Amino acid sequence: MDAIQAPIVAVVGDLIRQNPGTISLGQGVVHYGPPLAAMDVAREALANPDTHAYQDGSGNRALIGAIEDKLLRDNGIDCRSALRVMVTAGGNMAFVHAILAITHPGDEVILPVPFYFNHEMAIQMADCTAVLVRTDDRYQLDIDALRRAVTPRTRAIVTVTPNNPTGAVFPEAALREVNQLCSERGLFHISDEVYEYFTYGDATHVSPGSFAEASTHTISLFSLSKAYGFAGWRIGYMVYPERLHEAIAKVQDTVLVCPPVISQIAAVAAMEVGPAYCRQHLRALAEVRDLVMAELRSLEPLCTVPPADGAFYCFVRVNADIDAMRTAERLVREHRVAVIPGHAFGVADGCYFRVAYGALQKETVAEGVGRLVAGLRALLEESRKLEVKS
Repeated sequence: MDAIQAPIVAVVGDLIRQNPGTISLGQGVVHYGPPLAAMDVAREALANPDTHAYQDGSGNRALIGAIEDKLLRDNGIDCRSALRVMVTAGGNMAFVHAILAITHPGDEVILPVPFYFNHEMAIQMADCTAVLVRTDDRYQLDIDALRRAVTPRTRAIVTVTPNNPTGAVFPEAALREVNQLCSERGLFHISDEVYEYFTYGDATHVSPGSFAEASTHTISLFSLSKAYGFAGWRIGYMVYPERLHEAIAKVQDTVLVCPPVISQIAAVAAMEVGPAYCRQHLRALAEVRDLVMAELRSLEPLCTVPPADGAFYCFVRVNADIDAMRTAERLVREHRVAVIPGHAFGVADGCYFRVAYGALQKETVAEGVGRLVAGLRALLEESRKLEVKS
């Protein structure tokens, strides 16, 4: 455990608390809460004694049914084809379940870089090795590099699309190639789709689990945290091949026993409202995204901001030889704005930052990104002057 990175959101959170008035462009959450219908049924459920008792370890049957209907409708995944669904306490838990179920100590799991930091942490906790494979300069998958990274110890390739931390959306052709590679080499394709509804412009989300023959080797992970403002309710779910059920059920029973009952009751109501709930917020979020991208691109060529057509992140590359963590600390202390440094996402050779814009209203984001742009300009100018002197 000592070798695993500290949770970076908590580290930056401590900095924010030490510097009141800081605007956080750090944590990846949305600015809205659950549908009213979900909160109403949760209140009603408090009077039912069953709400306070253990229930089915895999999940409430009503919620499993709602998930199966949604998977067929929105993702093209038919759970009648030798697949199982398990409800978990968030998407992170689903990922941990998958890793513990498919690996032996010493195995390898391939992560395209930049990666979602909790994925690397989970792999290391399972006494496995995260094999890091760089993406291209637009943060798109390099299929040849992924193929070269496969060894006899490889157990899975992980994809996250729409992507955290970059906002990139992987096209169907690339996901098909990854899925085919996994099929050919006897690997699992772990597909993290937490941001499935968050796409902009012409970008579209595709679920690898919908591909022909994918059901034998594809593990799909989802969450209500973003789409339904459910972050604190801790409801995620995973879809996996039937042959993994015994192992995953063991992990679920040991770690969780059963998913939080009142959260599941609320989740059923949220899913009855459906993805329209998320989509009604997307227009405002798209406007915020456009503002953020325009402001950050005003820094070019000091910084580079590749396309970010999904989720609510962009991953900024600073074209200067400065330390990302030290710069992040100075941005908080001197400019009252917080971002997450790129080393947390596996990018150590250069200065990168994840900028998250989903948690705040447009006016607050505008102020925050304005502070970020001004702060980076000032720090980069200071760095340039020091270089000239030396």
